[in-house]
Amino acid sequence: MAPVKTWPEGERPRERLLRLGAQVLTDGELMAVLLGSGVRGRSAVDVGRELTARGWAHVASLSPEELCRQTGVGPARAAVLLAALEMGRRVRRSGVDRQAIRSSDDVVAWVGDEMAGLTQEQFRVMLLNTRHQVLGVEVAFVGGLSSVEVHPREVFRRAVRAGAAAVVAIHNHPSGDPTPSREDRLLTRRLTEAGAVLGIPLLDHVVIGRAGHVSFREAGWLRETV
Repeated sequence: MAPVKTWPEGERPRERLLRLGAQVLTDGELMAVLLGSGVRGRSAVDVGRELTARGWAHVASLSPEELCRQTGVGPARAAVLLAALEMGRRVRRSGVDRQAIRSSDDVVAWVGDEMAGLTQEQFRVMLLNTRHQVLGVEVAFVGGLSSVEVHPREVFRRAVRAGAAAVVAIHNHPSGDPTPSREDRLLTRRLTEAGAVLGIPLLDHVVIGRAGHVSFREAGWLRETV
């Protein structure tokens, strides 16, 4: 396809966005605006369509290195895309920043979209103040496709450092099925015991997958061993 700059002005994504609003653009056109230009023989819209063919969740799941390897991206454009994705996450979170975490749905509102699309298992710790408002969410451990080794001392070291009054454990299942494994239950028991000793309770352990999420607290499993 010919370069976008040669198109009639009324058909160019950037001009249409400014005239009609971003909502009128397709995913490929939105990506084209972020990219700015295409590559030899392919317009920015062509490249944008390919990048978004599997959806925005897939784009958000790519690491910086993986983004840089996509056709027409490279380090500079990867940085722009990563910044735009993070801005979107912060906008979504802004409405719940000072709200107390009262349920697993509140936890998922913070990190669900991002974690559900990850291709590696990650363990994150949500740090809460005395009102159960979020002080921060930290990536504590990163594993492989199906497991991650978690050490309670590292989880609570972060909590102590942040002055957290309570924590929520969060991890994803790249398989898409959020059903907790026996290992997940054993880990939850260890975290519960460590938190009791330190006076920093584990309020919940939320497992996230593309098929939904599971809350240990809401399922009544927090004190079970297996």
